[in-house]
Amino acid sequence: MLYRLLFIVLLSVLTSCSKGNSDTLFTLMEASHTGIDFKNEVKNGENMNIFKYRNFYNGGGAAIGDINNDGLADVFLISNQGANKLYLNKGDFKFEDISLKSGIQGKKAWSTGVVMVDINGDGFLDIYVLDAGNNIDAIRKSQLYINNGNNTFTEKAAEYNLADTGITTHAAFFDYDKDGDLDCYILNNSFIPVSSLNYSNKRELRDKDWKVADILKGGGDKLLRNDDGKFVDVSEASGIYGSLIGFGLGVTVGDVNGDLYPDIYVSNDFYERDYLYINNQNGTFSEQIQTWATHISQASMGADLADINNDGKADIFTTDMLPEGDERLKTTTSFENYDLLTRKLNMDFFNQYMSNALHINNGTHFTEIANFAGVSKTDWSWGALIFDMDNDGYKDIYVCNGIYHDLTNQDFMDFFANELMQKMVVTGQKEDIETIIAKMPSTPIPNYAFKNNTNLTFTNSATNWGLDTPSFSNGAAYGDLDNDGDLDLVVNNVNMESFVFRNNSEKNKTNHFVKVNLKGDLKNKFAVGSVVELFSGKEVIRQELIPSRGFQSSIDYAMTFGVGNKKIDSLQVIWPNGKTQTIKKVALNTTINLSIANATSDYVFKSAATKPLLKEVSSNWVAHKENDFIDFDYEGLISKMLSQEGPALAVGDINGDGNEDVFVGGAKGQSGKIYSNKGTNFSTTKQAALDADANFEDTAASFVDIDGDGDLDLVVGSGGNERTSPENFKNRLYLNNGKGIFTKSNTTIPSASTNVSVVAAYDFDQDGDEDIFVGSRSVPGVYGIDPKHLLLENDGKGNFTNVIDKKAFKLNATGMITDAVWEDVDNDGKKDLIIVGDWMAPQVFKNTGRRLAIFKSNLSDYSGFWNSVQCVDLNKDGKKDLILGNKGTNTSYKATTNNPMRLFTNDFDSNGTIEQITTRTIDGKDFPINLKQELAKQIPSIKKKNLSYGDYAKKTIQEIFAPEVITNSLQKNAVIQESIIAINKGNGKFEIQILPQEVQLSTVNASSVLDVNKDGYLDIILGGNQYEFKPQFGRLDASHGSVLIGAKNGKFSLLNYPKSGLFITGEVQKMKPIKTKNKATLFIAVLNNASPKLYTINE
Repeated sequence: MLYRLLFIVLLSVLTSCSKGNSDTLFTLMEASHTGIDFKNEVKNGENMNIFKYRNFYNGGGAAIGDINNDGLADVFLISNQGANKLYLNKGDFKFEDISLKSGIQGKKAWSTGVVMVDINGDGFLDIYVLDAGNNIDAIRKSQLYINNGNNTFTEKAAEYNLADTGITTHAAFFDYDKDGDLDCYILNNSFIPVSSLNYSNKRELRDKDWKVADILKGGGDKLLRNDDGKFVDVSEASGIYGSLIGFGLGVTVGDVNGDLYPDIYVSNDFYERDYLYINNQNGTFSEQIQTWATHISQASMGADLADINNDGKADIFTTDMLPEGDERLKTTTSFENYDLLTRKLNMDFFNQYMSNALHINNGTHFTEIANFAGVSKTDWSWGALIFDMDNDGYKDIYVCNGIYHDLTNQDFMDFFANELMQKMVVTGQKEDIETIIAKMPSTPIPNYAFKNNTNLTFTNSATNWGLDTPSFSNGAAYGDLDNDGDLDLVVNNVNMESFVFRNNSEKNKTNHFVKVNLKGDLKNKFAVGSVVELFSGKEVIRQELIPSRGFQSSIDYAMTFGVGNKKIDSLQVIWPNGKTQTIKKVALNTTINLSIANATSDYVFKSAATKPLLKEVSSNWVAHKENDFIDFDYEGLISKMLSQEGPALAVGDINGDGNEDVFVGGAKGQSGKIYSNKGTNFSTTKQAALDADANFEDTAASFVDIDGDGDLDLVVGSGGNERTSPENFKNRLYLNNGKGIFTKSNTTIPSASTNVSVVAAYDFDQDGDEDIFVGSRSVPGVYGIDPKHLLLENDGKGNFTNVIDKKAFKLNATGMITDAVWEDVDNDGKKDLIIVGDWMAPQVFKNTGRRLAIFKSNLSDYSGFWNSVQCVDLNKDGKKDLILGNKGTNTSYKATTNNPMRLFTNDFDSNGTIEQITTRTIDGKDFPINLKQELAKQIPSIKKKNLSYGDYAKKTIQEIFAPEVITNSLQKNAVIQESIIAINKGNGKFEIQILPQEVQLSTVNASSVLDVNKDGYLDIILGGNQYEFKPQFGRLDASHGSVLIGAKNGKFSLLNYPKSGLFITGEVQKMKPIKTKNKATLFIAVLNNASPKLYTINE
């Protein structure tokens, strides 16, 4: 998106019967057979071209619907500049072009979207064509073609007040106020120059009130209420934004929150966030995108709303413009920097990242899983359609993509544009527009067809399914054009013939279908807004009858359900008037005709009230608040900030009352707090010593009796990622007076001037006093370099000596440690040290009683991005097992055994600054994940190589830098990102169990083990999320905490919310159980930049 803006600013100074294989799922039909020889041809001219109209290559929509009620679905295709076409279905995939004689080729400016809708309730589908463009010589008015019932139409948009809609992309018809007629949402795309807005937030200012030229108005969205056939603008009163910062490209309607009232999702291009309008059931809407979602697409384009996991709830898919292939990514893409992202967040534009988004609906919130699902990268994408393409009973995803000219091609921008500007300066003449356009790269690419794998993941099957013709595709619509029980596909392309794909699913005799035709009444004869559900065991195959979908397009009204080989228990339809009817015996491979007139029962909402296992306990915790420090300003190539990984957490009974108390560390400039536990109520205690040390960043802590006086003292590790004085990284000891009041010890604890991540206490030398292991995350300001760690031996009086080189010399070379725990892994009666870290494998150091030695295990094969470790006997076999928290797989890049990721650390250009380059494996070679401009900014010598973007995209790190530079680099690798359980089989053998897929949707930063359901088997509570990545990596925010219920067989299953009662929004950094004298079970989770959360078992 950023380079589109730069491009606009820069150039504003210038004036058989089939082609396919019939053995594939889809066959591309020949125009000579179908009669559909449509081409949306757009030609740059003096008054209308890509420089004057930024949406010049956005393309046109498609609509499918039966206009003459003969049982055959007809096709309408939009031409931006030319004549729109209507094709009458004659059967056997033969169509007649009736465009001229039907009267649908009226006066127009620049057609965009189309909807087939029975607007006057006469039982015939009318056609609404939306208009946009900025050609000053044209009349910009949308057209409404009223069906005369005889294959002809009469244009009557003005009579319905639907002509002057603005600069319109699309429209959606639905009965938002449940009064029996169809209302209309008008999606507009502001024509105001984006660069002139300077990211200003004028969301509340309606377009008519902007102090700009009239020609720039008409960009605000509208909600039009149907009042007896006249559409009245009720946008403002209904809570609909109508600002010129709205760059609407997609609108999809459906019931998001399960109340049977239609809600609205609007996808906005450029910097404005998307809108999610939740219907308040009183004629108004509340915009709630920031309540439901955790992040969204940045340049949102097409959108669809449908249930992809058969749980009966509508999920949302939006498209963006992120390429999948590494070479294309590096030649056509630029990402926003962190400063701009922060600025937009401060301006209330929400968390936006360049990527498609797949929002899984959990009933009260969305979980965004596009990276995990494998659907995040589909290049410059438009249409997004969710439908069952292969009739297996699960909805797939089809994505139209392509841009006729690569407006963001980096080499074009970098070299040609500079040459052009220089020529203009020298000659004083502007380059001919057609010459400039001709030099722009043009790269058709295949559309994507994602097969649903039934486990929240998808596989691009475009090639296997016969849908991989390279193209510039925009709008698309689906419908059963030949009435054989599967959904065919029509795709509108720019400057090439449209696609008509015949679906061959009927040849697969194991997959079945059910078709449903609905007959409404009064002014909603086609029953728009109805919900049809097919029940099969615990699954629900659900569709909602809303024709406007994808990008500028409209689907068929006949509802086709693929059911695979499922047994259908019943079919239920919920009509728009709240009535319902159920069909108990559903015959497969048949069409069921249902009428609202036969529905007599009122729909009754099912009560799903369950008592959750956990409940939150309200307490007055002080919120953790990070200081203002941006790591990327000092380390330009790291992917994530390390300065925001607090707070520290320690739990222990500090005053001897039988209740464990809590220490929560503070960020830099914020003192840590100690909370006294009165049972389930916690109160802050006054601790002058902690207040005096507010300038330290508390990154690790432990309550431990250091001086052997019978009470718990407090050890706090200091950290952060700022390269400041070693004084700021001192570890600290606070002595307890026995009553829970702490004073700072005069004893100096050894420190390594590192970013401490863990303080773990244990009498490893068995001499009767507590020793301490201090593990470090990083060297401040120099990511990738292994920090020093400390093994502190206690002399019994609270004086410590670092003995790591004497008694655990290999421990110092382990890497960037994030967590550690002492537990007896080999059952010899002595606790061993288990450590995990970033870019390293979990390691066990065996405690011999005198020293710590490497304990050989198969864990060494699992290098990853480990965040946490717990060691506990999960299966009651007497051996301690491991719970290992990792990064998860909902990431833009994934490290695997076959395709590891690597980190190369070195002073690559010998200028005294250490750089870090992360690579991914492609075809066995190491390619940097950094874009050329990013790498060159940090390592200026890259510029001297004079590489084009195209050249750089083809080079491995070994080809960019000299062999001796690579050889001298510190290299680390990672091969796994899943969080796991490692079951201890003895003798260094661990059985690896991947935790449930829902856990892999984000990081696991912390875990706690409790018997939550009191069945005698241990359960696991997990917390995670990491936000502070560079914008190109998005953020990991899909976790709201997980409860895994243990079973007799040692396996764990996810207990979802609301059954678990656990719902935490934010970055959970640490988690610990809290014991009380009344035996109540509590656990606390501390969050970065937020208040801690306290939960108890819901007795």
